[in-house]
Amino acid sequence: MPRKNMTILIIAIVVIGAMLALLPHIIYILAKLSSLVLPLHVAYRPYGLVALGLVVLWVVLVCFGNIYGRFRHEVKPVQIAFESLPPSFDGLRIVHISDLHLDGWAGHERQLQERIDEINALEPDIIFFTGDLVSMSPDELKPFAAILRGLHAKEPGRVYAVLGNHDYLPYSRSLSPRQRTEAVAELVRMEREELGWTVLLNESAFIRRGNDSIAILGCENQSVGAHPVVQRGDIGKTMAGIDDEHTFCILLTHDPSQWRKEILPRTNIPLTLSGHTHAMQMRILGFTPSKWIYPECDGLYTEGSRHLYVNIGLGGTLPWRIGATPEITLLTLKRLTKN
Repeated sequence: MPRKNMTILIIAIVVIGAMLALLPHIIYILAKLSSLVLPLHVAYRPYGLVALGLVVLWVVLVCFGNIYGRFRHEVKPVQIAFESLPPSFDGLRIVHISDLHLDGWAGHERQLQERIDEINALEPDIIFFTGDLVSMSPDELKPFAAILRGLHAKEPGRVYAVLGNHDYLPYSRSLSPRQRTEAVAELVRMEREELGWTVLLNESAFIRRGNDSIAILGCENQSVGAHPVVQRGDIGKTMAGIDDEHTFCILLTHDPSQWRKEILPRTNIPLTLSGHTHAMQMRILGFTPSKWIYPECDGLYTEGSRHLYVNIGLGGTLPWRIGATPEITLLTLKRLTKN
């Protein structure tokens, strides 16, 4: 395991384990204080055993998530119907992936190659990547460029991508503003030239089939929710020259908080694809604490005839996955005929 991941793993085990152990002790202290004025007998042993049990459970979950959970994955088939979808695109097969965070794949090149092979076996018409290719540096891409270059889709352009908050390197504190700008430009260059991806920076592109077309919109990261670390998105610039009343649009934007704050009130875009949340890399009995931060954090959300899909990523910033299984989303778009 890379040293950085091992350090994060140890810190997380110690800090969160200490918090879990502290909780029963706080309850014990409150109960003990209550016994001074109430006829209660408060023994320490049950509280101590609960604290120990919580710590042991946490250590087991983290070790499982590190060794096994983060390298599992699932292909999630999702079908969405639209009245506005052009006839030629009925049945369009889209693979949506997000949040690779390539530093976490160091030493696990074989597993990443298997994911790429599985995506290609799905025979998608087009592939969308919604950001956070790296975590801290464009150098993370270099060992994996040959693997990622192998992604294939039927439509010209193959892979359309946007940048996520990590791709702007805001957490690399040692970089000067100029160095950060140059590093982000280098990452974009590598994606475009070495991977052959179409990176959209507040830009759009068209896919055409006969007389029909759809617009692919790529908005830069626009975090307008609980974690506004990078705000580079400009939806007006992204949609420049596009009549979203009469053009079927698919928007790629990393942070799903933009959907409710800007996309729904300002546009008519029928389908938005995002990532970013990772479902906080933890889902237990169907619940993820990510819901406390992002109302739309995992899966498909619908408002009238408009849809948002949030992919919880194939990688992660933390070296584990507990329940929040990494995903490859296979979206099939269907044309809804009017009765």
